[in-house]
Amino acid sequence: MEIKNREKLLLILTGGCVVLFLLNWLVISPLITSWHHRSDRIAALRKSLADGAILLRRGDSIRERWAHMSTNALSSTPTTAERQLFDAFDRWVRASGVTEGSFKPQLKDTDENYSVMECRADVTGNAQTIGKFLDNLKADPLGIRLQSLELTSRDDNGQQLSLGLELNGLLLPATNQ
Repeated sequence: MEIKNREKLLLILTGGCVVLFLLNWLVISPLITSWHHRSDRIAALRKSLADGAILLRRGDSIRERWAHMSTNALSSTPTTAERQLFDAFDRWVRASGVTEGSFKPQLKDTDENYSVMECRADVTGNAQTIGKFLDNLKADPLGIRLQSLELTSRDDNGQQLSLGLELNGLLLPATNQ
């Protein structure tokens, strides 16, 4: 009889293990996976909600900045935009007293919402006139961003300086302005 009882006990334990394995495989693991997915989704929604609240608080300043950008953007016509950029460059040169070197604008289409007029320019002068030139560039309301600048000395004393600029001007389509 002892052998029969052992067989029954082993069958019951084996059956219990199989039931526990199936329970884990069919119920518990999917529930845990679902719980983790929901937790991740809740975290993403909370982050999105916090980001939205920040945007709402900054809404007025964002609208103001957009109005400023769209008002001061270059013309949507590339030739007119190039002319505006050249006129601004000429204003800065005349107001500061630097010597104009080269001026090379080039249109870069980025996507359908805006374009960028890239411009490489070189001027020479002393430290004071270069400083005035940069101040005039910074004060101009035109939608221009100084991408990079390179300042080099043209003599041993550093009295004659050469300034290489890379500028980007914003062009918005006429419907967005």
